Amino acid sequence: MKRQFSFGIIIACLAAGAWAQSNLKDSEWPTYGADLANSKYRPLDQINASNFSKLEVAWRFKTDSLGNRPEFKLEGTPLMVNGVVYATAGSRRAAIALDAATGELLWVHGEHEGARGAAAPRQLSGRGLAYWTDGKAERILYVTPGYRLIELDAKTGALAPTFGKAGVVDLKLEDDQTILPDLTTGEIGLQSAPVVAKDTVIIGASFREGMTPKTMRNNKGYVRGFDVKTGKRLWIFHTIPIKGEEGYNTWENGSAEYTGNTGVWTQISVDEQLGLVYLPVESPTGDYYGGHRPGNDLYGESLVCVDLKTGQKKWHYQLVHHPLWDMDISSGPLLADITVNGRAIKAVAQPTKQGFLYVFDRVTGKPVWPIEEKPVEKGSVPGEWYSPTQPFPSKPPNYSRNGVFKEDLIDFTPALRDQALTIINRYKIGPVFTPPVESKTEGPIATMTMGTASGGTNWPGGSYDPETHIVYAYACNACLGPIGLVAAPKEISDMRYIAGTAGQPVSIRMGPGENAGADSPMPTRAPRAARAGGDGAAPARAGGGGGGLTVQGLPLIKPPYSTISAINLDTGDIVWQIPHGETPDAIRNNPALKGIDIPRTGQSGYNIGTLITKTLVVAGDGQVTTTEAHPRGAMLRAYDKATGKEVGAVLMPAPQSGSPMTYMANGKQYIIVAVSGGPYSGEYLAFTLPREDR
Repeated sequence: MKRQFSFGIIIACLAAGAWAQSNLKDSEWPTYGADLANSKYRPLDQINASNFSKLEVAWRFKTDSLGNRPEFKLEGTPLMVNGVVYATAGSRRAAIALDAATGELLWVHGEHEGARGAAAPRQLSGRGLAYWTDGKAERILYVTPGYRLIELDAKTGALAPTFGKAGVVDLKLEDDQTILPDLTTGEIGLQSAPVVAKDTVIIGASFREGMTPKTMRNNKGYVRGFDVKTGKRLWIFHTIPIKGEEGYNTWENGSAEYTGNTGVWTQISVDEQLGLVYLPVESPTGDYYGGHRPGNDLYGESLVCVDLKTGQKKWHYQLVHHPLWDMDISSGPLLADITVNGRAIKAVAQPTKQGFLYVFDRVTGKPVWPIEEKPVEKGSVPGEWYSPTQPFPSKPPNYSRNGVFKEDLIDFTPALRDQALTIINRYKIGPVFTPPVESKTEGPIATMTMGTASGGTNWPGGSYDPETHIVYAYACNACLGPIGLVAAPKEISDMRYIAGTAGQPVSIRMGPGENAGADSPMPTRAPRAARAGGDGAAPARAGGGGGGLTVQGLPLIKPPYSTISAINLDTGDIVWQIPHGETPDAIRNNPALKGIDIPRTGQSGYNIGTLITKTLVVAGDGQVTTTEAHPRGAMLRAYDKATGKEVGAVLMPAPQSGSPMTYMANGKQYIIVAVSGGPYSGEYLAFTLPREDR
């Protein structure tokens, strides 16, 4: 039975009415990415290079009691409007309102969804919520783990009675498909924040994490627009075209009828003035094998522009044809007004896992700089279909590694490099779009990849400074993973594939071929003994220690393990690039490196987002480290946004796990960041300056 809880305190109304700023646009954070362009930029400068290291915790909000268990994966980015901070929190994804100056809890609303919540593919707190107002009413909207859209009164936390059915729209209904196997357990959900533009709420869809759909006939990830006042569905965009729609024939053999996924699980961007919505679409079912869906598979891994009022497509660009590498378009597009060769362009820039920043005219969809279709290697996996070409941007250059070459291997010492070469010789390596291989005992075991599942820029996305026209993008520069498929003798309907990230290979039983039946599994996990080798072998080991893809406990790939890049959109050039984060303890203290001067390596990870202020780039560590200067913990760091030089850092109790945001309240600038991970459960930390430094 569904249960809900909600309470409010009158101080919520008082706080909203008692606080004002002369420029609310600059001092508030009203949507997930700061604005509908997803810039993550605010021109505030009370916190700057001279005082960042003096930041202290103004207040903190621990999320443990908001749910049935502590959460160790708090990925939220709060909003701040009218002196109130709004966020999602806790294992059941409650919506909360806090006083922006003190952190006092004003109200909380949560849904107990029972079996539907327990079966949800995307659980926990999610990444955020949306705010809407018409100048009179104020509303907060969020999506529950069970895929229900909730609308609340922003002042009290009470359900909005005129929206949907008593404040709730069931997103498993009116979706132009029957959710399989049923509404309770059907695999579809959303962990990202809704987007509200004018009076339209835009909702995407996401599926099971970890590349493990149960069948090739998975549910489809359509995108819909709803009326923010009534909850009425206004439009739907079919990310897998239905018969008669453009793109249907790119799914050969009728595969559009049964293929699933292809949703928009990350943030959506909107240009309200142009009335255009930008949809970053993920991979179809499944991530590394597409023999059952021959063809280019529109709109898989495409940037799609649709009309805000009608949902009708204006243009699209497919970044990866016939996706085989889990190169989901994983983050919100950045809307940027730039000047290229003296010509003003309303642009959209899309960061990606493959470390390419694709830049288009956001009105026409024409690339700002040429994107060339280049031949790529054709694979030999039985039953697979391959695109002969893939699109390569001419500008900007790739800002993170997206292929694997021997030049990328660890080279701290000749001995370590020799051991790395021995390991890598068991795998197929090559540039971006090197295809997965049929795994063989004698080799290659798999295709070694970077810039795939967890590489490059993932869901936190990039940031954009509208004053300087520079994009700032964090990237995992060493997220290594093998992809290999193992076919049973004479049968491709029983296929396992090896797929891993960051040196942690796994093996998954994969099927079916293009002629498989409705109930063919795809995929289910194979026994642990089969992981990594495909032949039942244990994970590859190297030298004197370390499992998986390591050499004596050190990463197979040389540093930098992560970077932050500044990319000028007027010229298409990388202005600067730096390693982000200290050298991890496991490397600094490794016996094999004793006596060797190791430069700052940065820290691998995929969940780091950047915040841009008037003068700073702000981002936290993705790992816990210990240094002489600081006790064990993770740092929130500030860089000079003109040069990339680190200008300050403050200690956090756990790594950054949600993107930071900033605002002004009562004359103070605050920065909030979500931290969690390891043994540390989720917490929102609000930093500000001591009184004497403001």
